[in-house]
Amino acid sequence: MKTFYSPAHLGHIPAQEFEGGRLLPAVEIPSRAEAVRARIEERKLGPILAPTGFDDAPILRVHDGGLVSFLGDAFAQWQKAYGPKALAALPSRWPAPGLSARRAPDIESRLGTFAFDAGTPIMRGTWDAARAAVDVALSAAEAVRAGERSAFALARPPGHHAAGDVFGGFCYLNNIAIAAQYLRDAGLRPAILDVDYHHGNGTQTIFYDRDDVFFCSLHADPNFAYPHFLGFADETGAGRGEDANLNLPMPSGTEWHAYSAAFAKARATIEAFGPDVLLVSLGLDTFIDDPIARFRLTSEDYLRLGEAIAAFRLPTVFVFEGGYNVEMLGVNTVNVLEAFEGAH
Repeated sequence: MKTFYSPAHLGHIPAQEFEGGRLLPAVEIPSRAEAVRARIEERKLGPILAPTGFDDAPILRVHDGGLVSFLGDAFAQWQKAYGPKALAALPSRWPAPGLSARRAPDIESRLGTFAFDAGTPIMRGTWDAARAAVDVALSAAEAVRAGERSAFALARPPGHHAAGDVFGGFCYLNNIAIAAQYLRDAGLRPAILDVDYHHGNGTQTIFYDRDDVFFCSLHADPNFAYPHFLGFADETGAGRGEDANLNLPMPSGTEWHAYSAAFAKARATIEAFGPDVLLVSLGLDTFIDDPIARFRLTSEDYLRLGEAIAAFRLPTVFVFEGGYNVEMLGVNTVNVLEAFEGAH
């Protein structure tokens, strides 16, 4: 399996995030992708390739131009406002009900209208990393479009929480949505399967009123888990997109037996949609020892997950998302990919 990877992600080095009323050490850090890359090399999964450079057109098929422009300029504007020692831009004000949502030109107002949480900092290397992650995902998608049976986008920062006009959840641009739209524009019929612990709210929002891209997410119940405001089972699509969206929220402590039952429902529904290409938001924060999640999948379960994904028998693009136990992240990620390969 070909893996696409860019070292540009190394310039995006969050130090802190705001969570639970506290500033905490960041968990979405460069060592995540480096651990996966090292395991791919160790296991000789396949070549690790630099991405092709794409222009902004595929991004603008998914994201609002105002968001894209803001992300490219935000750090410079932050330092202009707060001085050269200001290291990371984080919002602290939002247009809550009763306040105007008009986007004033100052950086605080713009952060508050484009960001939906306070855990997704923008720093000097953030835009270059996010932009390279898109190229990584598009390169994997193009490899599959051109005839590869599968490809892995080792994309960082992740993307599935970023919607068309907002960013958050460690995500700036929605890598998998951009790749899916790229394949749709090439005449294919994509389905997106999100197996991250957290609901892919951004991906859902982007495709929610469409019937030409199917979105399915297996995730922790938003009654207790991030992103809290989306991911409920009764969200099935809108307008033409009705029944092209499937959410399968699960309780805290979910183990493989219950997870695999939900996966079987996901598979049946996706197969009924009739896709000709599958894109997988590959989050590994379902792991039993993940520091910010509450599922109980084991490393061996990721072998079973890879086999289950292979059973679709579709060309498949894997796009890296969450997973924060750095020690085991490479093992768990490559278990999925190796089992997928071995099942064919």
